[in-house]
Amino acid sequence: MHIPVLSREVIEYLAVRPEGIYLDATAGLGGHTAQIASQLTTGFVIANDRDAESLELARRYTAEWAGRIRFHHGRFSRLDEALRASGVDAVDGLLADLGVSRYQLTQGERGFSLLADGPVDMRMDRTQETSAYQLVNELAEENLADLIYRYGEERRARKIARAIVQARPIRSTLELARVIERAIARTGRLHPATQTFMALRIAVNRELEELDGLLELLPRLVKPGGRVVFLTFMSLEDRKVKFRFRELAKEGSLRILTKHVVRPTEQEIAYNPAARSAMLRAAERI
Repeated sequence: MHIPVLSREVIEYLAVRPEGIYLDATAGLGGHTAQIASQLTTGFVIANDRDAESLELARRYTAEWAGRIRFHHGRFSRLDEALRASGVDAVDGLLADLGVSRYQLTQGERGFSLLADGPVDMRMDRTQETSAYQLVNELAEENLADLIYRYGEERRARKIARAIVQARPIRSTLELARVIERAIARTGRLHPATQTFMALRIAVNRELEELDGLLELLPRLVKPGGRVVFLTFMSLEDRKVKFRFRELAKEGSLRILTKHVVRPTEQEIAYNPAARSAMLRAAERI
């Protein structure tokens, strides 16, 4: 089973109460959901995810606490629907772990992986039409370069976009990774295609737009006195969370609990390397 990141800190900042109602906005394989559910008695946790396949696995992994979990398939921007489906107006705590599920990253057929071959897909919700294949093979070179630079913060975006366009059609993830690896030199430990793959994934799933939708909904989703915890893994997302927290604090509807981001300890990173880049921010609804 997947190891939830910053698990002790998440529970501490959520201040889980046995009778409370909680929303795990990104249930994934259910690691944090199970943690929250294990603290409840009469309360329950709404486990939401836009990836239906991950949710099915989460049901299996959290079967021990089935009576305390309600599953919902949906996007961030529609989380108010998840609450209505469970018969509640607002929750006592909301968690959003914005990391990509290990299940998605390790299943070649999902098209997220640099290391396992599969179609150039990257859709978290496989019912949506546009996949990474269309972006890689149909976008104009200039637009593709802009996308890679904007979402991947990749300085060599123009060189990468030129190589991709010249190699079209590109049908598999390993083929795409090789094209990028031939175009730019490896620097440091990261594979040269890492940032481009991230940029394509963000664009395909409209991740930043969906995050904006969640941040806009925050005051309506969480009860006064309730807690909000965000786990981010890249600066683009962390900046959005930080600025929205500050905005809501100025309005008087949020009290920021973390002056600076909370990061995992060296001990956690040693047994769970996926936690390395995690950043936690928490606030209380007032």
